[in-house]
Amino acid sequence: MRVSQRYQSSFLKLVCLAATLGAVMVVTLIATTATTIAQTFTKTGTTSGEFLKIGVGSRYLAMGEAAVASTGDAFSIYWNPAALSEIEGQQVALAYSDWILDVGLSYGVYANRIEGLGVFAVGLTVLNVPKAEITTTTQQEGTGAFYTASSYALTASFARELTTRFSLGGSVKFISESLATETSSAVAFDVGTILYTGLRSLRLGMSVSNLGSDLKFSGQNLNKPIPPDTDTLNIPPTDGELNVESGPLPLTFRMGVAYDLDLSLDSRLTFAGELKHPNDNVQQGSVGMEYGFHEKFFLRSGYKINYDEENLTFGAGLLTPFASASDLSIDYAWSSFGRLSSVHRFSVSLSF
Repeated sequence: MRVSQRYQSSFLKLVCLAATLGAVMVVTLIATTATTIAQTFTKTGTTSGEFLKIGVGSRYLAMGEAAVASTGDAFSIYWNPAALSEIEGQQVALAYSDWILDVGLSYGVYANRIEGLGVFAVGLTVLNVPKAEITTTTQQEGTGAFYTASSYALTASFARELTTRFSLGGSVKFISESLATETSSAVAFDVGTILYTGLRSLRLGMSVSNLGSDLKFSGQNLNKPIPPDTDTLNIPPTDGELNVESGPLPLTFRMGVAYDLDLSLDSRLTFAGELKHPNDNVQQGSVGMEYGFHEKFFLRSGYKINYDEENLTFGAGLLTPFASASDLSIDYAWSSFGRLSSVHRFSVSLSF
């Protein structure tokens, strides 16, 4: 009887894994075909809300952003909301990216498991751009007046284990951007899944990010009064507005795998790989790995494939007890941006 149950369990594992791999192969084929067709017409620079493409969480950034199947903390809200289900209690996580051209990206998230329901999380992304001097066609050296630009996204997420090996998660986010006196806003959704295959630690992850409405700017600088037409129709002056085209959000599909290899009782090596298909670029990929010693000290590295400038990444982390019944994680990531120099990113998280 036990032998029969064991065979049934193994058979179910294989069926589940085969179905998942089949789905991955189908989606990969569709994505590859779409990419081949799209290469005849580049869509680079055709999306709005570009700050949504800047990843968060130095652990995953150091692993080349191969995160959709390897994440499992509060930063999962960005990569794969389904992985929030791995949080046991509460977490607060903060991140900062010293981005290109003095642009700064700040990120904060709070996650909380409610027994019997699942894990809820809220996150806030804020992008700050240094102020710039206004120029005109007649004052090309500057007018003495300045303008600012900023972007933010507020996200609410929920994740739940549907079985002991399969989790589903989703997010809704409000997105807003401002440029001088002009503003735009949109609503978007994320959805993700994560499956533990039962083959040791092998897990598969998938997510779709930023599925939502377009962003379109409006504001007082776009108001242009129409002068009177007294020569023909005797039309008095009327209010007018410049028509600005809307832009779609950076819709991104991710799928990937992760696997933990125990080297000894004290050390572990995690391998991760990810395939990414954005709606404004060609298909991209990334691979990464993490070495953990005593689950306290971590070294990480990764490589991005088919990116315009980004490629090699490195990083390190420390996990240490903090106060009573809480753990503090401190992580750093360095990313090469080719001709655009490099980017340094930091994150901390507290679990309690």
